[in-house]
Amino acid sequence: MASAKSGPKPSAARSKKPNKSRKNSGSKDALTLLRSDHKKVSALFDAYENARSTKRKLELSKEICSELKVHATIEEEIFYPALRRVKGTDDMLDEANVEHAGAKHLIAEIERSSPGDDYYDARIKVLSEYIRHHVKEEQDEIFPKAKKSKIDLQVLGEQLAQRKMELKNVLIGLVSR
Repeated sequence: MASAKSGPKPSAARSKKPNKSRKNSGSKDALTLLRSDHKKVSALFDAYENARSTKRKLELSKEICSELKVHATIEEEIFYPALRRVKGTDDMLDEANVEHAGAKHLIAEIERSSPGDDYYDARIKVLSEYIRHHVKEEQDEIFPKAKKSKIDLQVLGEQLAQRKMELKNVLIGLVSR
């Protein structure tokens, strides 16, 4: 994972004044982008649970791990630091970072193994439960604080989308080698 010190800085996300040109640009605000990621990963976990072939399970597990690594990175580099300025978020963001660390550990174990190995399906199942718990807390506790803050969620969403695209391009480059 990339360090929390790299990547775009969230400083431009302080103002709540909407920029009409950005509003109409078709870009997602930060919360919409993150919710979209949450839905995608949830659907991937559901597909994994229904998958029967080893090949399909491997494809899905690779996509799950990739999506989660990118998502955690953009949250850790951009979203969480922007929210650190919001009063009353430190404890919940600390907890979210600890949850990310636990998920990264499981992801590493999954990536070192393959379907059919001992505990492979169990690791995916535990990761799914872990992520669903994390998503619920994030959407029920962190997102409402972000929405009530003075953070420009549109600008933050643009920063998240840009960094997400950069990370996915790096992953694509690594896979094609």
